[in-house]
Amino acid sequence: SSDLVDLAKLCGHFPAGVLCEVLNEDGSMARLPDLIKIAKKFDLKLISIKDLIEYRLTKENLVHRIIETRLPTRFGDFKIHLFESDVDSKEHIALVKGEIKSDTPVLIRVHSECLTGDIFGSIKCDCRDQLLQAMKMIEKEGSGIVLYMRQEGRGIGLRNKLKAYELQEQGKDTVDANLELGFKPDLRDYGIGAQILCKLGVKKIKLMTNNPKKVVGLQGYGLEIVERIPIEIESNPENENYLNTKRDKLGHLILVNK
Repeated sequence: SSDLVDLAKLCGHFPAGVLCEVLNEDGSMARLPDLIKIAKKFDLKLISIKDLIEYRLTKENLVHRIIETRLPTRFGDFKIHLFESDVDSKEHIALVKGEIKSDTPVLIRVHSECLTGDIFGSIKCDCRDQLLQAMKMIEKEGSGIVLYMRQEGRGIGLRNKLKAYELQEQGKDTVDANLELGFKPDLRDYGIGAQILCKLGVKKIKLMTNNPKKVVGLQGYGLEIVERIPIEIESNPENENYLNTKRDKLGHLILVNK
């Protein structure tokens, strides 16, 4: 696969290799937890594709700008920048207001796509409220960036997100629904987002988020988070359990007006 070729190149070897599938003793395909045990038993080197991508994100330029143009909004004029990831060809958006200076902390919201909330106004989540509040805060500040990442459903995609919604209707919370579908509670990655911010000249960030893990995720790619700014939202009967779960199981520092 292309990942094998990438690994060979990074090791300074000819871009080729041999693929084989490792099986468990019962004949089933060995997954990462099984492979970790095998690697320890036989003293083998082991990395995951995720490890390889994260390494490349810190060492290589894996995103490029497609187009930039003016976007008038209810919160004033922004410049909309469209970027494409070289890792998976996903397109991500940066809404930029005002002048971005590398020596000045920039007000930034890193927002993951939510079709049901952002577009259709679903009140099962707080995504749209956070997005609009962030744009309002940037308008008041006079400059800043909304980075709109195509990571629907905390990274599981729209189809699986709707399956999770179905499980939530049956009594599961947002975390347990993901786990039942075979996913971690949060699969989002911020490496491509960090590269986009660097391309926009950002070095220091005032990050609008209620999620402490987002702070850690961006710091891991060389950006300095000088301040975390909470986003206050209003709860409703449809999203109270969702917000409580994000607070209790995902560690979000949520400020809620009832």
